[in-house]
Amino acid sequence: MAEQAQKRTKVVDKWKLKSWYSVIAPEAFESREICQIVSADEANLLNRKVRIGLGEMTGSFSQSAAYTTLFFRVKEVKGKTAHTIFTGHELVPGYVRTLARRRRSIIHQVDDVITKDNVKIRIKTICITGLKVSEAVRTDVRKGISEAVQSLAKQTDFNTLVQEMVFGKLAAKIYSAIKKIGPIKRVEIRKSELHESFS
Repeated sequence: MAEQAQKRTKVVDKWKLKSWYSVIAPEAFESREICQIVSADEANLLNRKVRIGLGEMTGSFSQSAAYTTLFFRVKEVKGKTAHTIFTGHELVPGYVRTLARRRRSIIHQVDDVITKDNVKIRIKTICITGLKVSEAVRTDVRKGISEAVQSLAKQTDFNTLVQEMVFGKLAAKIYSAIKKIGPIKRVEIRKSELHESFS
């Protein structure tokens, strides 16, 4: 029995070695808490991706908040707080599909833009028309969207642009810029992706 006792090794509860970290959104989202993550080592948190619904983040029950997902990446850990940067957002694919109806056209446009404070981001826009439109009109709409997005990004710092993309203000500005081109019914920023470089 004594020999068996000596052979027994002490079991370490790895869970007790872990700590909870509060994950914080960047200033564009008022530095709100996104979630809490448990980890044994803060180094494991760096560059971790975090996603959260806009409605969950803001407590809003609007249609746009319900169908928008936000993406963040942990860039710095101080104490038990993990600070993030915004890396993009996306409308739920199912919601995008509901925008398509018979006798309508959906026009897609992708633009790589640089903000006033020199941040590069890709913006994917969709435009829904009230009627089917010709390829010539589609071309003019895409050109109009691209010109508007590029111009607006140059005039706007990154944090402001993020807010305008996520909360619909950018889409409204684009709509105003292109509404005379054809029977434009709606404009949405479908997706955004921050251009990241890892050293």
